[in-house]
Amino acid sequence: MPRVVPDQRHKFENDELFRKIGRESEVRYTGYRDRSHEERQVRFQAGCREGHAEIAFVGTGTNLNLQFLPDAWIGENKPDRPPPREFVDFDREIGKVHLKAHFILNGVCILWKGVVDLQRLDGTGAAEFDEERAKVEDVVLRETIDQQNRRLREFEERQRLHREELERQAEAEVESSMSPPSKFGSNHHHQSGFSHYSRPSPHYNPSVTTSPTPMEGVGGYYRGKITIVQIGNKC
Repeated sequence: MPRVVPDQRHKFENDELFRKIGRESEVRYTGYRDRSHEERQVRFQAGCREGHAEIAFVGTGTNLNLQFLPDAWIGENKPDRPPPREFVDFDREIGKVHLKAHFILNGVCILWKGVVDLQRLDGTGAAEFDEERAKVEDVVLRETIDQQNRRLREFEERQRLHREELERQAEAEVESSMSPPSKFGSNHHHQSGFSHYSRPSPHYNPSVTTSPTPMEGVGGYYRGKITIVQIGNKC
């Protein structure tokens, strides 16, 4: 998921929260509130040397666990690596520590710089728009959006092909149900029946007839077939 908004600078310059933390304002260490003040002092310094501390922006009530490491904004923290002096400096001012942190707040890349009193555990700080980190995150954002759009187009294309396939199947089923039955089978039986019962014999002669004929010495008719050939009368 994208970690930043499309127009980070515009949001930083117009959002009320960034307007407040962009001005020099009071900050306070908020870790280990249930411990004694002396123990909290020790834990604050130990946390800074490890590269982290819980800092609250008093004017807005925003409480952040800041990471004082160069790559903290991209999540590549290494607990065994101490923060460089650029991010945690105990030597610049006696009794205070100067801190620097990169982070993303509400979709905007921020560079925060502040100083905290080691005795009182409070101090001042201000946020700036992190131009360099913002450019890197913008590239990641565009790549993420392009990838999402490509996946969406591929999904829509698969859906379209699936719908077309269903439509073709439905049309084929409708055409199959509306087409008349084949005539080959019924005609075949009809024609074969006609040829069996109605086709004249190749030996048929219209001048040849068969009829029951009386026989001498028999009081009745012989039911067998005899053939009578009719020959034209001579003059």
